[in-house]
Parts: sequence; structure tokens; C-alpha cells
Amino acid sequence: MDMPRVIEIANGARVPGSFSETEMNARLGQLRALMADTGVAVALFTSYHNICYYGAFLYCKFGRDYALVVDRDRITSVSANIDGGQPWRRSFGGRNLVYTDWQRGNYFAALQQLIEDGATVGIERDHLTLETLDRLEAALPGCTFVDIGAGAMRLRLVKSAEEIAHITEMARIADIGGAACVEAIAPGVGEHEVALHATRAMVREIARTWPHAELMDTWTWFQSGLNTDGAHNPVTSRKIARGDILSLNCFPMVAGYYVALERTLFCGQASDAHFRLWEINCRVHDAGKELLVPGARCCDVARALNRIYAEHDLLGYRTFGYGHSFGVLCHYYGREAGLELREDVETVLEPGMVVSMEPMIVLPEGQPGAGGYREHDILVITEDGNRNITGFPYGPEHNIIRN
Repeated sequence: MDMPRVIEIANGARVPGSFSETEMNARLGQLRALMADTGVAVALFTSYHNICYYGAFLYCKFGRDYALVVDRDRITSVSANIDGGQPWRRSFGGRNLVYTDWQRGNYFAALQQLIEDGATVGIERDHLTLETLDRLEAALPGCTFVDIGAGAMRLRLVKSAEEIAHITEMARIADIGGAACVEAIAPGVGEHEVALHATRAMVREIARTWPHAELMDTWTWFQSGLNTDGAHNPVTSRKIARGDILSLNCFPMVAGYYVALERTLFCGQASDAHFRLWEINCRVHDAGKELLVPGARCCDVARALNRIYAEHDLLGYRTFGYGHSFGVLCHYYGREAGLELREDVETVLEPGMVVSMEPMIVLPEGQPGAGGYREHDILVITEDGNRNITGFPYGPEHNIIRN
């Protein structure tokens, strides 16, 4: 049976993008400048974040490979036949090439149509598996492959005005999710019920604000008691008890971008030990926000905050860095590792960067004040300081919930 390896599916009308054509072309202009500087004729992106950032399409992998191929003149997304015409409707730049399931190597057949053998090709080595890289080299044996993953990440660190407006609106929606969490908190209520209530509130507001958007991946992690010891611990059906330490984590997702609202709360009351630790963590949070200004180095911010914890003999209970960049990233893809508030990152903060301040300490079970404490705000670095786009209150004055 002779079936096509590659097809095109221009089904229906294109969907309005979340970002303007001017914005998307500006991103491609910066990318093509990077390509020229590195001697790359073709950029081959395979990651969720770069395909979304440059091509406006967020794929669902499910065991299949995707790509965005950018040369000096055109941009083409490569998707699997299982997605139908949706990638064409969503992608920026015109052409979408679809590979079929009739033969397993059809993904590479699509790339062979778009990339001239012998070209210098920019790839993301931090995203390609060894098997995929081997098969890519076999499909294009005359090509030279150059890693542009780190360079592309650096281009994403400083956000455009449209990106900042988009992220700011999403932070507003995260605050709505936080308020819904508070509404649902009460003794005897399961973590999952609180999380569901918050997620529903955010999804409904996203649908109202961006009627053209895909409603996917918005989520809430709500943790209680022992479950607060990890920032990424999943929701369980554990029921809240009076006096529990609680962790609220609301994450709206729109157009591949996510933002975060994270807060420490207590159900009904907090012990003296809990109260003391919570206040110290809030002090670190306040000091950290003041340090996020143009010219500050990420490593220096981390070291300054370490000293505050050390003064209270709490540095050993700190669990991760103090914050990170926001943009095209999510819990299952992406990370702008060049902008993390860690002791080993020397990146200098610039206007247009968007970074969180999220100090966290964890006291193990059995110790006074046991549990995880974390506050999280998102700040836009400005010419003369920063602008906090998170509005939800924090600290003992606001978040002892007595429903």
C-alpha cells in the first residue's frame, strides 16, 4: 500500500493569535540575527517552549515528535497527523507540514523536505534525545549541527511589552484562583476540592478574557500538613484539619505561558512556632523583592537572602533557589535557567525581565513549626526598580483562614 509520508491539512479558518504579527516577527528577527551570528542557515526547534515562542503552537507530544523549522525566508511547523488541522489553525507563519503514521520515519521525511542536506542547522541539544539526534544525523548526513539552545533562551529572558501585558493579566487571574482557594478552605475539606474550586475559577476567567484561547493546562496544587514539604507535591484527597499549615499554588496557563501565585496559609490557627517561622520567611520575601533591581546579579541576591536565614539558624532548611524567570514555561516543559536566583547564576537583571521572589523553608515532621513555608510574587524589572504584578496578600495578618 503506497500511502503519503507527508501531507498538508489547511482545515478551517486560522485562529487569532495571542500575540500580534508585529510581536511574532520581532521575535523571528532576533532569532535570525542569532542565526547569522552563529553561521546557522536553518534553526530546527523541537522543544515545547521554542516552538510556542516562535511559532505560536503548543503541541501535545503523546510519544510523537514535533518541530519548527526557521530559515532566512520562511517558518514551517511540523506536526503529527493525529492533530488534524489544529496545528495549521494555531501556528504562526503560514505553512504547517504534517507527517503521517504510515511509516515510523515519516517525521524525518518531513524534515528532509524542509532542510537542505549540507546546511548548517541550529538545534537544541538540551532537548533532543540521543536516539533522535542519531536519527536526525542519519536523515541529513551532510548537515553540520550547532547548538543554539542557550542562545535562544537568552533571547527569551527580556520580555516585550506585549509579553509583559500578557503575563500581568495572567497574574490577575492567579489572584482570582487564590481567592477561590480561600473560599473553599475549611476543616474536613479535601485538598482536591480546594484545588478544583480554584482551577474552575481561573479557567472561567481565562475563557472570558481570551475567548480565542485553548483552555488547557491551568492547574492548582493545594497542599496541607505534611504535604507542604515540597513545592511541586501533587494534590491528594487528604482532609484539612484545624491548625494545619497550608500551601496555595495557582497556575493559570494561556498560550504556553504560565504564572504562579503561591502562599502559606493556616486553617483556623497557627502555633507560636509556626507563627515565628512564617514571619521570618515573610521578612526574607520582603527583602528579596527590594533586591530585584536593574544591575543586581542573581547570585548576589541569593547570597544576601542566605544571610537572613543564617541569622535565624534556618539556612539549612532552605530547599531551592529564590526565584526564576517567567515566560514560555510550565510544569512539564521549559525553563529559562539563565535567570534563576541561585548562587551559581551570574546573570545581571535588566529592565524587561520578569522574575519571581519565592523563598521557601521546610521544617521536618516532628519539629516545632513543621511544614513548608513559601511566599511567591512576580516582579517586572523596570528602569528604576521593579513592579510587583501579584496582588494577593500574604503573611499572618491575612492568611489564617477561619471559614
